[in-house]
Amino acid sequence: MSENTAERVPEDGMRINKYIAHCGVTSRRKADDLVEDGRVRVNGEPVTEHGTQVQRGDRVEVNGEAISLDAPAYFLVNKDKNTISTTDDPKGRDTVLDLLNVSQDEKEGLFPVGRLDRNTTGALLVTNDGDLAHRLMHPRYEIEKVYFVRTRQHVKPHQIDTLRRGVELDDGPAAAERVGYAGDTKNEIGLSLHEGRNRQVRRMMEALGHDVVHLERPSYAGLTTEGLRRGHWRRLHEHEVGALHRLVNL
Repeated sequence: MSENTAERVPEDGMRINKYIAHCGVTSRRKADDLVEDGRVRVNGEPVTEHGTQVQRGDRVEVNGEAISLDAPAYFLVNKDKNTISTTDDPKGRDTVLDLLNVSQDEKEGLFPVGRLDRNTTGALLVTNDGDLAHRLMHPRYEIEKVYFVRTRQHVKPHQIDTLRRGVELDDGPAAAERVGYAGDTKNEIGLSLHEGRNRQVRRMMEALGHDVVHLERPSYAGLTTEGLRRGHWRRLHEHEVGALHRLVNL
């Protein structure tokens, strides 16, 4: 176990589900399921008790693979088009991790929080903090996501109202928390959502008969791409990390 790993485990140990979550494997609740199923070992011995404490220097395995508690890292990426929101791509396309100019060791364990489709640009959080990531993506915490949309044709005022009231999608109704015109023409709107369903904004606009020609997310969970060029990234400041943790009661 690395020096950074040891520093993150308290002297009196860390509960096994919290340890697994902080390694980015899964949420604490699902980590409990892994323990119950006998899929977790500490120093080679199977663990079945939820209250098991991981001590400094312990070797932890999940499904036969060793996991490690690397130093927490938080990056904000302004994703550009044609970049995939995954850690690797079988088709060999660039991923958000390819944008990060950091060592391979530091990239180990990083993953994007949520996804932006290939043609959507904007704010994407990349971290190895599993607990934070799972809570940010959980509907319970209603994390705000702000989008800028440009359509081929004008969005009519009554359609703005419809977006606010909600449109029917194949997986249920979807409504914008806030929505309004964002530019000098009526084919540019801004809207915010607390949901994060697959291609949700595009599908909402398509339900109103609009083709989306540009979709950008300038803000996610209070993090904005202001001052950050497309295709570039930066590390989060300490106060930003603290704000994210407070958002999800960590």
